[in-house]
Amino acid sequence: MTDAPRSTPALAWDDFRLIQAVAETRALPAAAARLGVAHSTVFRRLRQIEEMLGYPLFERHRGGYAPTAAGEEMAALAGRVEEDITTVTRRLAGQAPGPAGEVRLATSDSLLADLLMPMLARFRAACPDVRLDLVTGNAAANLSRRDADVALRAGDSPPDTLVGRRVARIAWALYEAAATAPVPEADPMGRDWVCLGDNLAALKVTRFARERVPAARLAARFDGVLALADAVESGLGIGHLPCFVGDGRPGLRRLAPPEPDFAADLWLLTHPDLRHLPRIRAVTDFLADAIAARRAIIEGEAGRGATAFGRGDAGRV
Repeated sequence: MTDAPRSTPALAWDDFRLIQAVAETRALPAAAARLGVAHSTVFRRLRQIEEMLGYPLFERHRGGYAPTAAGEEMAALAGRVEEDITTVTRRLAGQAPGPAGEVRLATSDSLLADLLMPMLARFRAACPDVRLDLVTGNAAANLSRRDADVALRAGDSPPDTLVGRRVARIAWALYEAAATAPVPEADPMGRDWVCLGDNLAALKVTRFARERVPAARLAARFDGVLALADAVESGLGIGHLPCFVGDGRPGLRRLAPPEPDFAADLWLLTHPDLRHLPRIRAVTDFLADAIAARRAIIEGEAGRGATAFGRGDAGRV
C-alpha cells in the first residue's frame, strides 16, 4: 500500500498580507496596527502558518523579526499580488493604473539633506500615491533582507545580488571656512584638520587624513559628512567634503580642485525581484533623471575653483 501524497498547506491571502506586514515593519505591534488586528492575533496566526508550512519564515532577534529566505520570497510575492490587484481594480474602474504603495529608500544623511531633499516635493507631485520611507545611515542597507527597497549609495562596485545603475561620480575637494582669511602660500599640513572617523575608514579621504596629516593637527573626527561640514564651516579645521555639500554652503570655500583619483561612484540600486514593480520603477526612474540634472554639481564641475592651494597632495581627496 503506497502512502498518500502529502497535501500542500493552504494559505489564504490574509496570511500573505500578514507575512508581508511583519517583513516590512520587523515588529508584531507595527504589523498588527497596519492590518488593523490585535498583536496577539498576528503572533498566533504567524505561529500557525509556520507550523503548517514546517519551516520558519522569520528569525526572532532582540531588534525585531528578520525574514528568512522563505519569508522574503513570500513577502515579495504578496507585494506583487498587491500590485496586480491594484492594477486590475483601477483598470476595471476605468482609471489609468499608476504607481502606488510604500517604498523604503536607504541613503546617507548628506545625500538626503544636500541632494535628495529638494527632489522629494517634485516626486510627491508626480507620484502622489507613492509613500516614501527614508532610512539614513552610513552602513549599507541590506536590500536582500528587505532593509530597504531602493538604495542610493556611494561605492566602487555594488553587490552582484542587486541591480541598478551608476548615476554619477561623487567628487571630493578640500575646504575651509569662508570666514577664514585666505593664505595662498600656507602649508596645509601646518593647519588644523578635521576628518571622518573609523566607521568611514574605507573612504580614500579618511585614509588620506589618517596617513598624511600629522596626528597633532587632527583636531577632531566625525562619524558623518554633515557634522564634518559643520565643523569645517565653524573654523575648527580644514577638511575634505563632497563637492555637492561643500559647494552648496556659502560658509565654505574650496582650497583646491577635486582630485579625480579619489572620486566615488554613486549607485541607484534595488533587488531584482522588485525592479519591475511600478512603485519601484517610479522612484528609480525619477531619481535617475533628477540626479542626472545635477550631475555637474555632484561631480564638482559647477563649484568654485581653488583659491589657496594648487593641485598638490593636500588637495587630493
